[in-house]
Amino acid sequence: MTPELTALALAILVQAVQFVLMAIPANMELGTEYTTSPRDTAPDQQLSRRTGRMQRALNNHFEGLILFTAAVVLVTVSDQSTWFTALCAWIYLIARIAYVPAYIRGWVPGRSMIWAAGFAATVLMTLAALI
Repeated sequence: MTPELTALALAILVQAVQFVLMAIPANMELGTEYTTSPRDTAPDQQLSRRTGRMQRALNNHFEGLILFTAAVVLVTVSDQSTWFTALCAWIYLIARIAYVPAYIRGWVPGRSMIWAAGFAATVLMTLAALI
């Protein structure tokens, strides 16, 4: 397995952990009657600030993971894995791990800088495959 695919596999596991860590307090706050429903109506109450941030960080990871997955597939299928693309993949993974507590704790502007590092790593990995 290439380093990029390893980083992708670990990013998927990070997202799974993130989901569980958000889902538990969300179920406690909203109640399982709502969370197991078809959610046709808004919940009776809002998520707490912390749980809401956890949910937004999770949603952000879904968005970032789409681009990262595409970059990894591009590098892997075109057999262009290099030390640089591997480094980009690991930077993405580290940034995603660091992003979660940064978002939950409301680190400004640190959260945005961490996000930018992961995004830049994804873009640079894609550009490396094109060059």
